[in-house]
Amino acid sequence: MRQQHFITPPVSDAAERARFVREHLPAEGLFADHDWRTSPVPCPLGPALAKEVESLGRVLLQFYRAVNLLYRKSAEGKQPEWVARWLDQGKPAELIALQRSAALKNDMPRVIRPDLLVTEHGLCVTELDSVPGGIGLTAWLNQTYAQTGAEVLGGADGMLRGFASIFGEAPTVHIVVSEEAATYRPEMAWMANQLGSGRFKVQEAEFNAFADGDAVYRFFELFDLANVPNASVILDLAAAKRIRLTPPPKPMFEEKMLFALLWNRNLQGYWRQELGDSFFHRLLGLVPYTWIVDPAPLPPHGAIPELSLTDWRQLKSLSQKERELILKVSGFSPHAWGARGVYLGSDLSHADWATAVDEAIANYERSPRVLQRYHKPGLVEAQWYDFERNQLVPMKGRVRLCPYYFVAGEADAARAELGGVLATICPADKKIIHGMKDAVFAPCSI
Repeated sequence: MRQQHFITPPVSDAAERARFVREHLPAEGLFADHDWRTSPVPCPLGPALAKEVESLGRVLLQFYRAVNLLYRKSAEGKQPEWVARWLDQGKPAELIALQRSAALKNDMPRVIRPDLLVTEHGLCVTELDSVPGGIGLTAWLNQTYAQTGAEVLGGADGMLRGFASIFGEAPTVHIVVSEEAATYRPEMAWMANQLGSGRFKVQEAEFNAFADGDAVYRFFELFDLANVPNASVILDLAAAKRIRLTPPPKPMFEEKMLFALLWNRNLQGYWRQELGDSFFHRLLGLVPYTWIVDPAPLPPHGAIPELSLTDWRQLKSLSQKERELILKVSGFSPHAWGARGVYLGSDLSHADWATAVDEAIANYERSPRVLQRYHKPGLVEAQWYDFERNQLVPMKGRVRLCPYYFVAGEADAARAELGGVLATICPADKKIIHGMKDAVFAPCSI
């Protein structure tokens, strides 16, 4: 892929733009106790890359539909039983029952956010997030940079319009934020204020005064239900269809093992049928090969595909060069989001890698891990403004793109629309890209 270059405005203009962005940061902030580097301009995507990102929402929505149907058919005995067994692994019985309930059988996440790495060979989709942070941040970035004259993907208000569209005609939308997700409360408060606090309200985890017909945006992961006092009220009302809840209480959509199912050869016929050849091959071209670290013994002549290992313990003996692999917690765990619970094999000592593998095997029953091929992001020429030294600082970095697709409409008429794209550009020496104080956060433009 061609290297992306930021367009450098004149130094005085760069300073003015950067200061404008900084000065328009809400007084309450957007991320609690978090800061980032400010670029004077958006992250530029070439027309071809922008078009690819824009069209990806339709593919991912169809993938979610296919996953939902696959799980249901597996639970009914019409697809391999191990699909539902894997996706239910480590989940409480109440959530499994809710996930299988007839009332919620067609419900899917209304926000789809993939993590896209820009590699030298093209885009790489490393995971999907159905309870993503950054919605308010990206909305604010789009709005603010648009005010400097930049043309941002999704438009100045694309994120705001997109988020509002997912709740239908609900008269009141309650955004319930748990303590685990408290970092993101300021950005959701900003969103609610922009959209009209008469309809959109950010609520504490104790709030339970919901009226029939209200909508609830669940800003907490399902592993965290025990720490959300009103969780049982929300789930009961959703199951009774008295409120409109998104994301739905289906832990399968918070699992990283979905990509391992995509690559499983036993399911190839199913994916072709439900996705169509075009979408299926497009996803295989974007998604790194992914395995579930299931320690079930293999027959003596059996081997793990692509790795030629006959036992997951043999993973520990791979050389550093062979360890261009990411090992991470699959889901339903406080370690399954952010950069927590993520290990890059080639970046660890032999002893630390062996420990991570042993933990993956030992914790399979409670918290499965997935293994994924590591595709190194390519270098980009970025820049940020140093307000202390009053100068523009060039930076070689690696970029992760997070497009936000909002699903409006019902059943087959539902469509995923791009609201905006958040670029996180980390210094070149960082192997795993995530939000950090040394990173540049910027919206994207063509």
